[in-house]
Amino acid sequence: MEGIIKAICISEQKGTEKHPVQDIEIIEDHGLEKDAHAGKWHRQVSLLSYEKREEFKVKGANVEDGAFGENLLVSGIEFTSYPVGTQFKIGDVLLELTQIGKSCHSHCAIYHQVGQCIMPHQGVFTRVIHGGHICVGDTVEVIENKDSRMRVAVLTLSDKASIGQRKDESGPLIEKIMTEHGYNVTSVTVIADDENEIVSQLINLSDRCQNDLILTTGGTGLSLRDVTPEATMKVMTRNVPGISEALRYESMKYTNKAMLSRGVSVLRNKTLIINLPGSPKAVKESLDIILGPLKHGLEIMKGEASECARK
Repeated sequence: MEGIIKAICISEQKGTEKHPVQDIEIIEDHGLEKDAHAGKWHRQVSLLSYEKREEFKVKGANVEDGAFGENLLVSGIEFTSYPVGTQFKIGDVLLELTQIGKSCHSHCAIYHQVGQCIMPHQGVFTRVIHGGHICVGDTVEVIENKDSRMRVAVLTLSDKASIGQRKDESGPLIEKIMTEHGYNVTSVTVIADDENEIVSQLINLSDRCQNDLILTTGGTGLSLRDVTPEATMKVMTRNVPGISEALRYESMKYTNKAMLSRGVSVLRNKTLIINLPGSPKAVKESLDIILGPLKHGLEIMKGEASECARK
């Protein structure tokens, strides 16, 4: 499957509408040069179907290129029909699909004009695997996802780390350990201890980013701002209490303070979510405890293994 770039759009400042450019440099693991939404995260370049945009215009919306916040407007490809992990090649540039759709927290001008917006349902987001130069009119080639590794998202919950007052050490440590054990770590994100924001992130990372596993770190203690367990329980479809019970039991061998942890483990549809403690030392100890049986559990969840009786 191939498509054609109809428009390239950027905005130099967040909160401002994107405007079209004829050509641009795409920077590896960053995004479009000078675009305010580029950065080290999983939503570096956004794409939208030109045909879907044109269908929307028929409804009476006065829509210019970039009005929906899309970086690339592409004809000939229905992006939402492809699974997360699919890659798109544009000359030397290689993009990997990381998220399908998005939450719409504050309705844009288009929504107020016609009562709806298409980016939350038809837009997709990618990260830049390999950078290069692109132009309007370039061909976009779809490449099938052949990466069979389990997809893992890491979410650090910390008020201080989220505003740069403290360095996040636990998130990168989880990324390092999980990568060494053969997992595909798709994102490492730091947000504040805000229950609504945690709920929103967990839904996004499971439903739209299609991760098999989400590992959170922080916010499992007794302070008033420790709300990770409450947020996690709000998004669950099934409970998996044994994992957190084992973490507390085995962690008591390291410190009796482990009994104060309120972390939970749940399923949200086909995503397993596990709350880990906040300190790097406790994170490593926790992963040492669960990594053995974790792979088998994830394979069962995905239908790639069967339950086996204990001998």
